[in-house]
Amino acid sequence: MSKLVTLTGSEPAGIAVASTAAKVIKKSVLELGGSDPFIVLPDADLELTVPGAVIGRFQNCGQSCIAAKRFIVVGENQPFVQQFVQRVSAMKVGDPFDPTTQLGPLASKDFVAELDDFVQDALAKGARLLCGGKSLTGPQYPGGAFYEPTLLDRVTPDMKIYYEEAFGPVGIILYAKTEDEAIQIANCTRFGLGGSVWTRDNNKGIALARRIEAGNCFVNTIVASDPRLPFGGVKASGFGRELGPNGLREFVNIKTIYVK
Repeated sequence: MSKLVTLTGSEPAGIAVASTAAKVIKKSVLELGGSDPFIVLPDADLELTVPGAVIGRFQNCGQSCIAAKRFIVVGENQPFVQQFVQRVSAMKVGDPFDPTTQLGPLASKDFVAELDDFVQDALAKGARLLCGGKSLTGPQYPGGAFYEPTLLDRVTPDMKIYYEEAFGPVGIILYAKTEDEAIQIANCTRFGLGGSVWTRDNNKGIALARRIEAGNCFVNTIVASDPRLPFGGVKASGFGRELGPNGLREFVNIKTIYVK
């Protein structure tokens, strides 16, 4: 009989699995959703940061729990925003079997509808559309599960997308005047899976990463799982760890034998 259950999935699925496991006193490890912050400091190397932002948000069509979802720009860094928008606007959407395609379909039409609901809610409440913003239809987009790569700014806390996980190719850009404000925004979420800091000063990046409430923080690279390192979240992003020595130890119970 198994002694532990581990799940990578949604928040509702995690609640159901953990509840069931608790009823039979079974240990569980949950790796759930995320709303990862991507903090861009004024000294960030844009040749590194902009491609990282594109991959970090739009890998797997944006359907990744560890995707960067909230881009927090510290100070007046309009070059980052402009270059990011240019790259995203130029992405090719289409047949996932075409090697030139950069963004394929979402997993279902329901995902498209949920994503568009976030976008339309934000626009109705004053967000500014920088690119994208609608589903794609037509013979070149069969199945009806395609959505334009989308970026929004002027996003405020009264908008659903500010707090909820947008599981698809939609990112939001937020602004902070100081590093402290950036950390406050980064932690203003019930999720805590991953986060990244982009700066030429690695020591500063590490110091800020320590303040982000997340299980995984990366400096000058996108959040990724590595079999050598423990991986998992805090808060509503789950508990326990997968991978690395810590992940292996989750599957055993430590036994103490004391001899005098």
